[in-house]
Amino acid sequence: MKTRDAYYDNAKFLLIFLVVFGHFIQSYIFEEKWIYTLYTTIYTFHMPAFILISGFFAKGFHQKGYLGKLTKKLIIPYLIFQGIYTIYYYFILGDSGIELDPFNPQWSLWYLISLFFWNVMLFSFAKWRAGISLFLAVALGVLVGYFDEINSYLSLSRTFVFFPFFLLGYYFKKEYFDKFRSMKLSIVSILVLVCIFVGYYLMPDFDYKWLFGSKPYAELVSSQMMGGLIRLGIYAITFLAIFSFLSLVPNNRYFFTKWGMSSIYVYLLHGFFIKYFRNSELVGTLNHNEEIMILSLITILLIAFLSSKLIRSMAQPLIELKSTFFRKYVINMSPNSDR
Repeated sequence: MKTRDAYYDNAKFLLIFLVVFGHFIQSYIFEEKWIYTLYTTIYTFHMPAFILISGFFAKGFHQKGYLGKLTKKLIIPYLIFQGIYTIYYYFILGDSGIELDPFNPQWSLWYLISLFFWNVMLFSFAKWRAGISLFLAVALGVLVGYFDEINSYLSLSRTFVFFPFFLLGYYFKKEYFDKFRSMKLSIVSILVLVCIFVGYYLMPDFDYKWLFGSKPYAELVSSQMMGGLIRLGIYAITFLAIFSFLSLVPNNRYFFTKWGMSSIYVYLLHGFFIKYFRNSELVGTLNHNEEIMILSLITILLIAFLSSKLIRSMAQPLIELKSTFFRKYVINMSPNSDR
């Protein structure tokens, strides 16, 4: 049996940690400049790196039945969680009514629908040479910002803006990852990330919403002509940050490696806790330094909880549309089972 490579699971754990932690600290980004800077640094690369890794594992898109499997894997869970989160947010946020709109993704669910579109787009872009298709993908990511109609609807803006990372991941070969893993770039990579942090800290009036990739330039900058140049600059910084991150990911198996295997569970389920936290009295009960430290610990505990066999067995029918985890869990809990 082929053994899973711990490197990719370690990368997914570190990235899902940054996703959850970033969502937690968003409540404090306007309280301290360093928290705002930490938030923007995280958002510069955490989802793009996730997307690149997803593209790396999309090399079988041409196989028979791939689109059908992809629909079952992404679109059906998207519709399920779109309905669940819509109802949940109604009770948490106290909205005046429930509007079930499958075309406007609830919060973090944009990733599922964009991931579906990215795979479909490979049928066209993979036909061309890597340099040409990557150039066109970047050009599209820049151009869509000039159209106000391309926004969060159907996650179209994010689909085009982040597609270059998915496409680059598709063209990435295992040897490229091996090179990152073997090269002694730790000090350089840390310096790159520190420089990005310092740059954000010293940059006046940088709007973190640029990093969401969901808004047209008209909502982000007064001169739309500058929008394309700013996005190109963000692309360059993001690519540097991604490669720095990849060179820092450990190769060995650790206690958290198994949590990386369950990153999709954490991604889809952590929103219930984040939205409750943001709308509760828990925000602001401690000083900001203490809160950030405590939230980093809570993030790890939440990931461990959402990656547990119990939670996976309960959520698998909604996420993977099967119940193998539940059956195994029941068998293992049975007093007559051989353990």
